[in-house]
Amino acid sequence: MKKVYIETMGCQMNKSDAERMFGMLEYCGYTKTENQKEADMFIINTCSIRKLSEDKAYSQIGVWGKIRGKYKDGENKVKFNPYPKIVFAGCVAQQYGKEVFKRAPYVDLVLGTQRLYELPNLIKRIENGERIVSVDETPYEESDIKINRVKSMNAWIPIMEGCNNFCTYCIVPYTRGRERSRNPELIIAEAKKALSEGFKEITLLGQNVDSFGKDLPEGQNLAWLLRRLNSLEGKFRIRFVTNYPTDITDELIDTVLELDKVCEYFHIPMQSGDDYVLKKMNRRYDYATYKKICDHLRSRVKDVTITSDFIAGFPGETEEQFENTLKAMSELELDYSNTAAYSPREKTVAAKWVDLYIPEDIKTDRLARLNEHNRKCCLKSNKKYVGREMEVLIENFEIRKNGDKVITGRTRNNKIVHIPCDRDLTGEFVNVKITNARTWYLNGELI
Repeated sequence: MKKVYIETMGCQMNKSDAERMFGMLEYCGYTKTENQKEADMFIINTCSIRKLSEDKAYSQIGVWGKIRGKYKDGENKVKFNPYPKIVFAGCVAQQYGKEVFKRAPYVDLVLGTQRLYELPNLIKRIENGERIVSVDETPYEESDIKINRVKSMNAWIPIMEGCNNFCTYCIVPYTRGRERSRNPELIIAEAKKALSEGFKEITLLGQNVDSFGKDLPEGQNLAWLLRRLNSLEGKFRIRFVTNYPTDITDELIDTVLELDKVCEYFHIPMQSGDDYVLKKMNRRYDYATYKKICDHLRSRVKDVTITSDFIAGFPGETEEQFENTLKAMSELELDYSNTAAYSPREKTVAAKWVDLYIPEDIKTDRLARLNEHNRKCCLKSNKKYVGREMEVLIENFEIRKNGDKVITGRTRNNKIVHIPCDRDLTGEFVNVKITNARTWYLNGELI
């Protein structure tokens, strides 16, 4: 069998796409390899959320281009060797299309996010010597494929694609398209298959999971889907990400409270704690509204974990406005936040505000301060659980360099816990007493 090496960048959606690619490539006669030297095909699954990710993608395929090599034909024209094949996929591919060929002439296939399921047909064509760009904005019809999942306890299952919000900093609507829900029966079938393969947790993915079902028959929304999945047999957990703040409904909260397999965890990006910046970002809420949502969740859902995303150095952001973000992280008692410095993305509205760009040294300083504040918030959150008894799903077992044997898992509300243990209990649900809190994790002991 031929061998394929896939490099995946970016979010969980990209990781899920890579698992689907592996499944389709097996159908085409390829097996997975972690050794680049023996690969017959390279695939890079790109992320365009920040310029750095885009640059890393081009740098990586540049390395592969050298591995492929080139020669001069009888007419003294430079040509590239036919193997290994190189596929440039994902969000950057969708964004730039045929421009990728100009920058990387050794690439065989540019595959956009909305053409993922066209891959088997395209592989046959590039093996016959074609060079193809497939970035049509019309989604290619999903096929019934095998999914070659990364071995773990958690199975990522996309339930929808795209976004309609058009935040001024975000490239997603241009790379993933408009919101569209997957067929619920395909989602449920995929969940059943994952559970039968031994996965103990499923995470439903979407740029905005709250929008699931808006293009389906009435009543088929996220709460409805959670109830369908919760009724499947076996002991397992269900999570869902990402939520848009103002789209979280009381029906969804009621469903989380009602269903025993759905976890007490909400990832709700805020992006800024300043009202003026939020308006410039085209976010549909202000600080008071976001706080009300968090307070409402905490008043109803015991031990709920609320995590968020923040951007440092958005165009025009003043020092006072940035400090409002630090203040918000503390007042909201957020359990954890993903952080990033603003990166202009082509096609977005904010990318045009060049005269408002924050100097790089100031962005770097603000990101460092944001990260330090995030660490303090995480430690404060974790300390609340010391002395508590919690259920933990064990994800791995390791023997450390000092000889200590440790199992690691997650609580229902997504807290990582390290536990001394002589046995490998991976895949089991255990009861643990929390003994200590660190910045990014908890320590515990088996009960």
